[in-house]
Amino acid sequence: MPLASSLLLKLTISLNHFAQVLSTLTSYDSTDVHIVQQQDRQIILIGTAHVSQKSVDLVQQVIEEERPDCVCVELDDKRYESLSKKQRWQSLDIKQIIKNKQLATLMINLTLASYQKKLGDQLGVTPGSELLEATRYAEKFNIPIALCDRDVRVTLRRAWKKTSFFKKGYLLTSLFASLFDTTELSEEKLSELKESDALSELLAEMGEALPEIKQVLIDERDTYLSEKIKEAHGKKIVAVVGAGHVAGLKKALLEDRSAQMTEINSIPPVSPTWKIVGWLIPALILGSIAYIGFNKGGQAAGDNALYWVLANGIPSSIGALIGLAHPATIITAFIAAPITSLTPVIGAGYVCAFIQAMMRPPLVREFENAMADMATLRGWWHNNLLKVFLAFLLPGIGSMIGTWVGGYEIISNLV
Repeated sequence: MPLASSLLLKLTISLNHFAQVLSTLTSYDSTDVHIVQQQDRQIILIGTAHVSQKSVDLVQQVIEEERPDCVCVELDDKRYESLSKKQRWQSLDIKQIIKNKQLATLMINLTLASYQKKLGDQLGVTPGSELLEATRYAEKFNIPIALCDRDVRVTLRRAWKKTSFFKKGYLLTSLFASLFDTTELSEEKLSELKESDALSELLAEMGEALPEIKQVLIDERDTYLSEKIKEAHGKKIVAVVGAGHVAGLKKALLEDRSAQMTEINSIPPVSPTWKIVGWLIPALILGSIAYIGFNKGGQAAGDNALYWVLANGIPSSIGALIGLAHPATIITAFIAAPITSLTPVIGAGYVCAFIQAMMRPPLVREFENAMADMATLRGWWHNNLLKVFLAFLLPGIGSMIGTWVGGYEIISNLV
C-alpha cells in the first residue's frame, strides 16, 4: 500500500474511531478484546471497526454477557448526536457556522465521513454502527453510558495548528484525493489491516511522515480517553475504542495523566510571530503604495493601488465563477478580495461563502446527500452545500494568488 494511501487510511481510522486490538480474554472467540486490571477495577477494551458487522456483533455479545457497571464509547457529544439523531441537519445553521469560522472544520468532517461511508457501503454497514449499538445495548440493560472522546473540533483544530504549512498542503491533498479513491476494501482486507503488525506499521509510517498529526490524533487522545474511562463509575467497565489507541490505552490506564488534561483539551493560541506577519504584509503593501506616491506622485500610487485591486479581485472572482457561484458571490469576490487581503482577521473565502449561503441556502436533503455527492465531481457543482464550500475555497485561493502577484509588483515598483 503506498505511503500516502496508508497515512490517509490511518488518518480516517483515527478521526472516526476505526479500530481493533489483540485479546487476552479466553471467554470470547475473538482477538478484538483486551482486559486491563486497574487495582480493584476491571476494564474490558473492545476493539472495533466502524464499517464491520463483526464489530457490531461483538459489542452486543460482550455487553450482554458481562453486564458491566458502565459502558464507555469513543464518542464525543457532537458525534453521538450526529449518529443518534437522523434529523440533525434540520437544526444546522450554515450561516452561523461561517460566522464562527467553523466551515473548514465542517468540510473536513464531511470529507472524512464521506470516505468512511464509501468503506461502509462496500461492506454493507453504516459507519459508526457498533458505537451506536454499544449505547443502545447499554440502555437496553439500564447500564450508564460515558462519552469519553475529546471534542472532535478541538482535535481537528489542534492538529491543524500543529501541522507545518507544507504538510498542511500534503494533508489536504491526500484528504481530498480520498474522495475519488476507488479502492475496494473487503472484510478480509479489513481483517488484515486490523492485525497488530499492520496497525503498528501504519502508525510508524504516520509518525515518520506526520509526527504532529500522530501526536494529536493518537497520543493525546490516548491520554484523554484513559482519564475519561477512569472517571467512569463501577468496578467493571466496558470501553469501545479504536485499535490505534489500544496499545496506548493499556499503558495510560495504569498511569496518572490527569495533569495533562487541561493542556490537551485546549486550542493553542496563534503564535505572536504569525500575528506580526499577518499585519506586517498589509502594512508593507500600504506603506509601499504611500512611499510610491510620495516619491513618484499620486498617479503612480493610484496605478499601483488599481493593480492591487485587479490582481486580487480578478482571480478571486474567477474562482467564484469556476465554482458556479451566485452572481452576487462573484461580485462579492471581486470587491472583498482586495480588502480582506489587507487584514488577517477574515479571508475572502469566508465572505464569499456567507453570501453564497444567503443567496442559495442548502436544503436539508443536500446536507443529507453531501457525503455521497462529495465522491463525484458533478456532485460538487450540483449540491448547494458543496457549492458553499467551493465559494469558500476557490475565491480564497484566487485571493492568495492575487496577494503574491500584486505584492510583488508593488514592491518591485519601489525601486
